[in-house]
Amino acid sequence: MSVDNEIVNHSTNRPFEDVLRARISRRQVMMGTLAGAAATFFAGGSIVDAAKGGQKGPNLPKPNTGPLLGFKPALNPGGPNPTISDDYQYQVLIPWGSPLQPGGPDINGGRPANEADALQQIGAGHDGMWFFPINGSSEHGVLCINHEFGRNNTVLGKSTSASLDDVKISQAVHGASVVEIKKVDGTWEPVQSSLSRRITANTPVEFSGPVAGHPLLATQAGNAPAGTVNNCANGYTPWGTYLTCEENFNGYFGASAAGSSTPERDRYGFSATGFGYNWHGFDPRWDLSNAEYTNEENRFGWVVEIDPFDPGAAPIKRTALGRVKHEGIALAEGQGGRMVGYMGDDQQFDYIYKFVSASNWKSMRARGKSPLDEGQLYVARFNEDGSGDWLELTIDNPVLAARFDDQAEVLTFARIAGDLLGATPMDRPEWTSVAPNGDVYCTLTNNSRRRVADAANPQAPNPDGHIIKWRDSSNHVGTTFEWDIFVLASDTRGTDHEFTDPDGLWADADGRVFIQTDGGQPGVANNQMVIADPNTGEFRRLFAGVTGDEITGITITPDRRTLFINTQHPGNGDPNATNFPAEDSGGPQIPRDATFVITRRDGGIVGS
Repeated sequence: MSVDNEIVNHSTNRPFEDVLRARISRRQVMMGTLAGAAATFFAGGSIVDAAKGGQKGPNLPKPNTGPLLGFKPALNPGGPNPTISDDYQYQVLIPWGSPLQPGGPDINGGRPANEADALQQIGAGHDGMWFFPINGSSEHGVLCINHEFGRNNTVLGKSTSASLDDVKISQAVHGASVVEIKKVDGTWEPVQSSLSRRITANTPVEFSGPVAGHPLLATQAGNAPAGTVNNCANGYTPWGTYLTCEENFNGYFGASAAGSSTPERDRYGFSATGFGYNWHGFDPRWDLSNAEYTNEENRFGWVVEIDPFDPGAAPIKRTALGRVKHEGIALAEGQGGRMVGYMGDDQQFDYIYKFVSASNWKSMRARGKSPLDEGQLYVARFNEDGSGDWLELTIDNPVLAARFDDQAEVLTFARIAGDLLGATPMDRPEWTSVAPNGDVYCTLTNNSRRRVADAANPQAPNPDGHIIKWRDSSNHVGTTFEWDIFVLASDTRGTDHEFTDPDGLWADADGRVFIQTDGGQPGVANNQMVIADPNTGEFRRLFAGVTGDEITGITITPDRRTLFINTQHPGNGDPNATNFPAEDSGGPQIPRDATFVITRRDGGIVGS
């Protein structure tokens, strides 16, 4: 996840910290009492399979109620190299700039030579991903992987784009990769494939759902919709497609002249300079001051569906899911076979959302409809007694009808709709995951809002973040829920598994909770992946990354014997901090985002 520390929610909605303070006084603290809560926490149920044409996602056995963690914990000494449990091993796969197809151009520890080369290479900023098996295989499949961002200094070797050629290279490393991979003689590698392709900031896309065809998506220039950017976390569907989520899309826009600010743009964090990419200086599509491209910014901030097995199909932006800074989406099959998606809007004091399809997802698909195009979008309000309410974002609500003209406008400015309905401002809602019994988790990384220090308080507060869980009424489709705190990261300080800034998240089929971090870890430690066992209340560290990186992205093969995770921005691009994953010491090489293939040495289930 790229960081946008600006606070853009200036609503007076009751802060979650107030609700949390009241709730903590009577919550069952997960640290130390986690085992007592586990009797009902993972009692049963199922999550959605990733299926297409008989190809299945992770096996979903009945959750294990015994101890789940049997591996030796990994150390986390910090430094330029990864650390893994002695019971595990890893392989490095598809680093940024490596060939998408065997024999293609490789940056070889340098930078892309031009746009044409970058389009034939794995993108930068590895983040969310999912493995789609071919014919059910656990050794052959298609990996869809997000490329959240590529820093100018890393990708271009300069602080900002200085030409249209620079902009085209930068745009080409963003988006997503679809790459066919196979295990050959014990080692995973990309293979020549018609399925492998890049999706970038300039790839033609389509819109569907209530906002498709609306004037809010039209420009005077008449340019066709194109591109996806800042692709952070992800999801996957039971019909076998990939969902990539656009997070800090505002940072790619800028303004060449004053006067481009509007309340809607301000609420989404647009500014004159963006994140310094300077795309707007050479490509008018990204210039908020250019009247010909007014509304171009409304084409970003969506969940985008990609068919990994159909390279001819355009990515589709599913507007019924709302326009926010999407971190990811976790799907579950709810009552009546309806498709339900849980989403976090990753910014300080923004909201958690839920989408419920209009009817049974299989029936909708049989009628030629997407289950992600018709349904209800909700935003969460957390109450201090442990209850919660899902507030529907609908133009039928007089409060919203007084502000918006139609449902398309409500969805395009979902943040403003959430403000008006009194949703609970959260501490950076990030990844969501649905456990086997239907409980839902969400990581809240931290709240980095700075306050004025004084003599008695010489350091501004910097909370370590926490993970919240809830269970909806009516098997995901109800409008109420019960919630509690799964863990406060500060409670782990001083333990041998201490971590802060939880970000990536996944609950496996046995009930283990995989937690990945993105932020300054205690002491000299690197970002890491720890696993929680709700049956025993135990946490163990499985993996730690390299200096300056983020550990993110998680997917698994159908037999659950192979896990894929990512390192993003190792060394923050500084070869003096680390040259990972370079294997030689023949001078500094630019560190590269990469995927780790993780297996148990004894061939067992990953996480056990």
